[in-house]
Amino acid sequence: MPNFDLLPSLLLKINENQLALEAAILELSNWVEQRGSAEVADNVRGALEAIDRLSPQPEADSEPKTIARFHDETR
Repeated sequence: MPNFDLLPSLLLKINENQLALEAAILELSNWVEQRGSAEVADNVRGALEAIDRLSPQPEADSEPKTIARFHDETR
């Protein structure tokens, strides 16, 4: 019998991993932009915005975890 109690924690971990990947990719796009490839950086940021639009939004009573906040927590 499957253990459905693990599903919420698994989904939370997947979401945390997605936020970490988004933060890392955003850092790389900033690095690329600093080296003169603003168009590539803008394309990357556009893709990240598309991911954000497709991601489930948090409940009204929970605090959203933004890329910037995740980045600050990992330093």
